Amino acid sequence: MVVDTGGVLKISKSHDNVMEDLAITTTIGMEGIPLASREAAVAKMPSMIEKQAIAAVEESSCIIFVVDGQAGLTAADVEIAEWLRKNYSNKFIILAVNKCESPRKGITQALEFWSLGFSPLLISALSGTGTGELLDLLCSGLEKVEGPEDLDEEENYVPAIAIVGRPNVGKSSILNALVGENRAIVSPISGTTRDAIDTEFVGPDGQKFQLIDTAGIRRKAAVASSGSATEAFSVNRAFRAICRSDVVALVIEAMACITEQDCKIAERIEKEGKGCLIVVNKWDTIPYKNQQTATHYEQDVREKLRLLHWAPIVYSTAIAGHSVEKILVAASTVEKERSRRLGTSILNQVVQEALAFKSPPRTQGGRRGRVYYCTQAAVRPPTFVFFVNDANLFPETYRRYMDKQLRADAGFSGTPIRLLWRSRRKMEKGEKVKSATRTQINLRPRHRRLAVAT
Repeated sequence: MVVDTGGVLKISKSHDNVMEDLAITTTIGMEGIPLASREAAVAKMPSMIEKQAIAAVEESSCIIFVVDGQAGLTAADVEIAEWLRKNYSNKFIILAVNKCESPRKGITQALEFWSLGFSPLLISALSGTGTGELLDLLCSGLEKVEGPEDLDEEENYVPAIAIVGRPNVGKSSILNALVGENRAIVSPISGTTRDAIDTEFVGPDGQKFQLIDTAGIRRKAAVASSGSATEAFSVNRAFRAICRSDVVALVIEAMACITEQDCKIAERIEKEGKGCLIVVNKWDTIPYKNQQTATHYEQDVREKLRLLHWAPIVYSTAIAGHSVEKILVAASTVEKERSRRLGTSILNQVVQEALAFKSPPRTQGGRRGRVYYCTQAAVRPPTFVFFVNDANLFPETYRRYMDKQLRADAGFSGTPIRLLWRSRRKMEKGEKVKSATRTQINLRPRHRRLAVAT
């Protein structure tokens, strides 16, 4: 497991220089937050980043200390080297001198780094020079761990849960509350999380999960107007995290409720066929709550997020740790539903009951659609194939009705389902073409043999 840290920033650097390196803004996406709170959050940022770097160093078996070969030896490099030697001399430390694209200049660039007390290794992350040697050296310093052989793919399967949403809705707070430690930096500064962060986690029942904390997703126009390439890349990584996840926790802020951007994210989740649960975070900010508050709130969410009408809703206050365990329970249930396979006999019984309750509509020519049978073709997401006389005789309204009946009778809560309609007429045409081709191929050799015999 490779951990890329935010870096050790404040050693031998002024506060202004650190802020410039971090490229932190106190204006974009910070509306509604007092200026004093913004400045206080910015002042804490270097120490918070450094704490995460120290935590990564303490957990590691090997440390790659990266320095800039073009910039040369700096006072910060000397202090970090002394800090590593003093506190982590028992760990395997590699000094990697980066930006050494030229082999001739690289040797000269590396000379001054010998004074740090480590043997410098010349690399260029840009061109890949020396990275092979770095990998070999890295592997030589790692202990071999014997693992079980011939693991079944299903037994080794670890569901991935992506935590997505708009900026400052509490995604990182949820991650920290779930794992029980400050794994991600939490700050009112918009854009604190800039990359998708993967964290392995074992639930109370022993179930393993891979939690993915993502950057806040703002509207495309807002990202473009900000002119920040970093934010554009962060949003792209967040969408990629949705693609590689199994279940997506769409986090919304209780007071803000559903926005247009939430609907856009919901469209992406449904399009990718991912399981989903809606997490209403900061539930403690809703004033004057009573027994009907959650019911009315859910009605509002269902009305505005019709695309995710099948997703369960969880209410939590992550910063205080209230009800965060319900998120994991709901995500586990969604994953089981997403991986569930329905027996063909039970499935066809459900379909026949739906057909008996409401038959497919007739066309103007008097034709009516007929369903011969149905089968489940795949899971994750559940995919059902309907074999019918003509797929064009089943309008979109009737297909939605069949989707609704399947959910009502068979479940599949928290996951989109795919319905595929195959026409018998097209199947017969395809089979005739195949049989004709086979006959043609088989006859040609016979004709040749007959001609020779005569």
